Amino acid sequence: MSDSNGLVDKNLSNVVEELAQEPVNSHQAQQIQQDKNDRRHQDALNHDDSTDLQHFKS
Repeated sequence: MSDSNGLVDKNLSNVVEELAQEPVNSHQAQQIQQDKNDRRHQDALNHDDSTDLQHFKS
């Protein structure tokens, strides 16, 4: 978990710590699962290959 300078990526290490938490009750378990889902959704949006941006020849 280090960048090209050999320094630890603080954002990545924070995410790993958050995902490694053990839930103490069902509500917290749901919140942790929702955080995972939100990260996956945001990642999918960041890697979206929309055809709207492509120019087509008529």
